[in-house]
Order: sequence, then structure tokens, then C-alpha cells
Amino acid sequence: MGIEIFNLGRLGVFPNVSLKLNNSKGRIYFGQAMPQDVFESSSNFDKLCNEKEINNMIAQNPEVLKILSEYKIQPKLNINELRELMNNHCKDTRETALEIADNLLPALKQKVNVKNLKDAAMLHDFGKVLIPSEILNKPSSLTPDELKIMNLHSELSYALLKNCGINDDVLNLIRHHHFNKTDNNYYPDVNLQILNLADKYCALTEKRVYKDKYSPQKALTILYSEVQSGNVHPLIFNALVKAVSEKENIKSIKKC
Repeated sequence: MGIEIFNLGRLGVFPNVSLKLNNSKGRIYFGQAMPQDVFESSSNFDKLCNEKEINNMIAQNPEVLKILSEYKIQPKLNINELRELMNNHCKDTRETALEIADNLLPALKQKVNVKNLKDAAMLHDFGKVLIPSEILNKPSSLTPDELKIMNLHSELSYALLKNCGINDDVLNLIRHHHFNKTDNNYYPDVNLQILNLADKYCALTEKRVYKDKYSPQKALTILYSEVQSGNVHPLIFNALVKAVSEKENIKSIKKC
């Protein structure tokens, strides 16, 4: 028998459905808390969004040009797109990730490394600086080939940042934030699952060139299907639902 975690009816989502612990189908793993690193996010993010700095990153790691060459991508920097991402989506992802972490059960909260989670959230889309702008800003669905190029951003983020004084745990969060399921040797711990879910939720609730923003309720409805399929752990989804519920309640109070 499953354990009831949270009744989604409180947000008007699935009024007769509650999450069950056994929905995870044993596909989620919780690792140990990650150690601290020496990268200070408050002073380095702006420095990293610099054309000269990024060109140095490319020069220090031949793997970057190898990836671009394989997919016939010109090494052109989209600095403005990167800064917009950092100032909007990445900050929103960081905030949402911290809210999820704050609403976890105490036993799971102890496994969260807040410093690493914050840094990874801010840098997870860094590689999009090398994704062609016509793909980044395409106002319609991507073709299969374009989607392959878009999906390179995680590996490009890792390759660009690996020589920037960021610890391996943060780099791995960045590299795997979309869960590379072909890598059977890498299991998503609680930090990575939080980042993954926060990224998805923010992407759904933000306006993009190819879609309008979704309401929190619609975004949760979409993400709930991933809980049912075992791709998102219900305990972490539950923490997101509680965080969204608190925000919506505050908005309602302010309107009164």
C-alpha cells in the first residue's frame, strides 16, 4: 500500500488524486550530500558571461570544438541570449530549486547541498551560448536534428565550465540535469532530481518564443504524468506542489 503524501486537489489539480510513494517504481536513487566547493556564485557569474572568458574556456578544452564540429555548428557566441537566460530562467530555476529543497521531508533535506544546487541552477544552461540563435529562438517546434543540437547544451555547459574552478559535483549536476538515461552508471541523487524538476517547472511556466507561459496548475498537471511514469520521485514532486501552493496562497492574500 502506498503512503499518501499530498492531495493535489488543494491546488485544483487532480481533485480526487493523491500521490503514492510506490509510484516511483524503484527507479530513483538518493545519494549522499555533496561537499562544498570554492566557487563563489555571487562574484563569478557575471565574470563567466564575458566573451573573452568564454573564448578562453573554448581554448582550454578542445572537446568543445570537437562537439561543435561533429554537428557542423559554427563557434559563434550568443552572449546576449546567455545573459538573458542567466538573469531570468536560471535565476527562476535557482529560486524554485531552493523552494523545493525547503519543502522536503527532513530526512531528504539533509541530503541537499544548497551551495552546489544554487551554483548548478545558475549555470545549467551555460552551454546555450554556443547553440545557434536560429534554434534557440525558433518560434515553432524543433526538427529532430535541431533537437539533437539543442540537447548538446548540457554537455557543452560541462565542457566549457570544467576548467573554471567549479567542483566535480556541481559540474555533474550541470552535465546531467536532463538525466541522460543511456548512462546506466549515473544515478540521479536528490540534488539532481531537484534541479531537473525545477528546470522543467520554470520552462513550463515561462513564456517562450514558441509558446505562452502555462499556469502553475497546468505545469503541475504535465509534471505529474512524469511522476506516474517513474521519471520524477513523488516526494520531490510533492515538495514542488507545496512550494507552489504557498506562493499561490500568498498571491491570493495580497489580492484581498
